[in-house]
Amino acid sequence: MNTPLQILRKQLRQQRLALSKSQQQHMSSLAIQRLQRSALFRSARNIAIYLPVRGEIDPSQLPDFGRAGQQFYLPVLSLYKQHGLVFVRWNKRTRFRLNQYQIPEPIIRYSQLKSARKLDLVVMPLLAFDRTGSRLGMGGGYYDRSFAFKMRTGQTRKPTLLGIAYQFQQVESLLGQPWDVPLDAIVTETQLIKFVPSG
Repeated sequence: MNTPLQILRKQLRQQRLALSKSQQQHMSSLAIQRLQRSALFRSARNIAIYLPVRGEIDPSQLPDFGRAGQQFYLPVLSLYKQHGLVFVRWNKRTRFRLNQYQIPEPIIRYSQLKSARKLDLVVMPLLAFDRTGSRLGMGGGYYDRSFAFKMRTGQTRKPTLLGIAYQFQQVESLLGQPWDVPLDAIVTETQLIKFVPSG
């Protein structure tokens, strides 16, 4: 018997996949434009994004490789930290391979690696979010493990963790787990919300 969380995951995946290509592109463009106008994006220098799969919002139009002042990074499954990510700089010369989930990721060049702690802004995929900054991911825990350091008392608030999603992915409330790393902000095709840290 499926749990409520499994049912929610399935419903949102189906809703996302039901979008036509033109709907995906249109809503992605609106969300990206909203993000590009924000101080969160304009003030960031080292920015991690992702390549979309299975109908996710597409942030791959964010990089302007000719623009000085900003560098972009893509997540790569870590070879050394189980269920962790490393971040590799993305430029016009980047070569890709498919990972174990058949998602394209850059071939690691150690000169192009950036520590998660050194990123300014991380644009993250998700399945659902609520108005408190709770995020429901794909279930692998990769982002939570990679940014667990943000949960420790006295740690820096960098990087800013920003979820990007369709507006229909907002839900009333998500029951979080102690290891879930909350979002600092969310952007959709209709809004950008900054969450106030608790405590």
